[in-house]
Amino acid sequence: MSGDLTGKLALITGGGRGIGRAIALELARRGADVLINYVRHPDAARDVATEVQTSTGRVAETLRANVGDAASVDKLFADIQERFGYLDILVNNSASGVNRPVTELTPHHWDWTLNVNARGAWLCALRALPLMKARGGGAVVSISSLGGSRVMHDYFLVGVSKAALEAVTRYLAVELAPHGVRVNAVSGGLVQTDALKSFVWGPEVIEKTVARTPAARMVEPEDLARVVAFLCTEDASMIRGQTLVVDGGFSLLA
Repeated sequence: MSGDLTGKLALITGGGRGIGRAIALELARRGADVLINYVRHPDAARDVATEVQTSTGRVAETLRANVGDAASVDKLFADIQERFGYLDILVNNSASGVNRPVTELTPHHWDWTLNVNARGAWLCALRALPLMKARGGGAVVSISSLGGSRVMHDYFLVGVSKAALEAVTRYLAVELAPHGVRVNAVSGGLVQTDALKSFVWGPEVIEKTVARTPAARMVEPEDLARVVAFLCTEDASMIRGQTLVVDGGFSLLA
């Protein structure tokens, strides 16, 4: 059927919560087996793996790695090579950052944020390449945000890293195309997650966002997950190096 991913193996970095969880479940519903990467929350990752198995019957395993560390990335893909020998889909969902005014940031904050959000996606794509070539190609999808193209309050480092991630996406799309690998990104607006609700300013921002969004609601993790899944299918074979915005029309308004 259109959009079917049966027989595919997908790695979702940061797949234990929020958007990553939704992506893992959506890919599994379409028939893919999923590898759920985590760093600090093994219980959450295991819960997602269990949810995938019980709701879809697909294979789901957890793998610990810090994508901001090159040696950890090497070990992650060596483990995948040893246990599976191939990979069809890479979703670069892991993200980190320091949300402070630019005058309060340090070089350490810069290195940490850029290493996880931009360099990590590049390193994972490089390590995934031989595993995808073994299958005749594959798909890489990275998760960006509107802060990569718009200035947002206390979002300097994350915004810069997401802009870099979108540039990484364009370059990889061209350079990996001869190997049969498609590379794209999905940029979400303000997404309704538990993390957002935990902020003191969360309820006020949610209310304002809904009021100015043409779709008249917040973006849900599942909205992003469905677009990610589409980009992993052959239906999207001629979409290359693009960042698809999923924000209900929010960014259309001045």
